[in-house]
Formats: sequence, structure tokens, C-alpha cells
Amino acid sequence: MNSWEAALLGILQGATEFLPVSSSGHLVIGQAVLGIELPGVAFEVAVHVATLLSVVVVYRDRLLELALGAAKREGAAWRYIGLLALATVPAAVVGVALRSVIEGLFDSTWITGVAFLVTGALLWSVRSAQRRDDRKTAPGAKEAGLIGLAQAFALVPGISRSGTTVVVALWLGLEAREAAAFSFLLSIPAIAGAAVLQAPEMLAGSTPVSGTPLVIGAGLAAVVGVVAIRTFVAVLANKSFHRFAYYMWGLGIAVLAAVMLAA
Repeated sequence: MNSWEAALLGILQGATEFLPVSSSGHLVIGQAVLGIELPGVAFEVAVHVATLLSVVVVYRDRLLELALGAAKREGAAWRYIGLLALATVPAAVVGVALRSVIEGLFDSTWITGVAFLVTGALLWSVRSAQRRDDRKTAPGAKEAGLIGLAQAFALVPGISRSGTTVVVALWLGLEAREAAAFSFLLSIPAIAGAAVLQAPEMLAGSTPVSGTPLVIGAGLAAVVGVVAIRTFVAVLANKSFHRFAYYMWGLGIAVLAAVMLAA
């Protein structure tokens, strides 16, 4: 793996991890259609950890506030941490219990194509969700549980985690910036958990990657991840979030057309 390939994969990971376009779906398409393959688990873990750092950078003030509040035993801080934990449970349970099934979905390009279309429909529905006036500044237990179920649904390649969780949060009445904040803070245990699950494979000896490409890929993933998060929040705030649906529909149709032509 050379530095240019590492740079391309790092940029792709950083952008698609946070924009509502499904990083897992793009991984499937990159492997099946473009002939791009991740060079072993070590590289994959590195770029995932890098995108986790992107969330920490963007939401560092919020995370510090929660940490200090928890240290001072403030009820509000512990309640919010508890809501994040509650929302993490569905994806954790499904991810562990159905890991082999989910991994098998990555071999099906047509499922990814259909999932892209579903993501597009979900993103388009946000136009109606944003018309609500009774906005909440924080989720409750019900909202956290339903957002967690949405995150579990996004284990299917082609279903955007960030897009699905934010759309569900908006439908449940959360204010746009709070919906984005909860979704991205929720990604921290999700990304960290995925890295932990992959760690044994990495330690067992995956395809080696030299230091320079690894650093380049991870560094670009982190930087592009920060830009992607801020772009996501800005687009959500100006109510043009639904326009990502055009990209998802176009990509889904292209993928399904390619599958049919190859059959």
C-alpha cells in the first residue's frame, strides 16, 4: 500500500463516516465496483480511531463539561451519560449477536444499493420533521432508546448511521444542533467498540502496513472528519440536509444498475 492509496482511503473514511452517506456502504462499493480493498485490519482500526478523534476535537467543550459534571456528581451530567449508554445498547447487542450475519451483508452489493435508496428516503423525510415547532433541547429515555434502535438499523451497509440517528431525533422533536450533538457523541462508543472488536484480528497479524501510509491515512481521516462534522451541522442548521438524498438515490440506482448488468 502506497501513500497515495492511504490518503485516498483516509479521506474517504473521514468524509463518509460523518456525512449522511454511509461509510460502510461506500466500503462495499469501493471493494466490489472500484476494486479498492482495505489493506488489513490494522489500517481500518487506525482510520476509525482517527475519526473518533474528530468527534473529540469538535465536541471537546461538551465532553469536558460532561466529564467535569460527572466528577462533581452533577445529576444532569450523569443523566446525559446514561442516555448515551442507553442508546448504545441496541447496536452493541445486535452487533455482537448477529456479527456473522452483518459481516455477510458486506458481500451483497445489491443489498447495499437498496439500503442507499432507503437512506435517501429517510433523509428526504427530514423536510417534514423540521417543520415541528415544539423542539426539545435534550433527549429523554424514550428518545435515546429509539435513536439507539436507529443506530442498530444502520449496521446494514448502505444505511447511514449519522443520517438515520439524526433524522429519528428530529422526528422525535429534538432541536437540530442537539440532535447532531447526541448523534456524534453516540458515535464515540460505537466507533470505539468496533475498534475493540477488530483489535484481536489486528494483534493476530493482519496484512502489514508500513508506518508512513498508516500515519497519512489516519491523519487525513481525522482532519477530513472534523470538516465533515462541521459541514453536517451547518447543512442541518440551514435546513438543506434533505439534499443529500439526491446523492443517495443516484448512487443506489447506479449500484443496482451495475448489479443487473453484471448478472
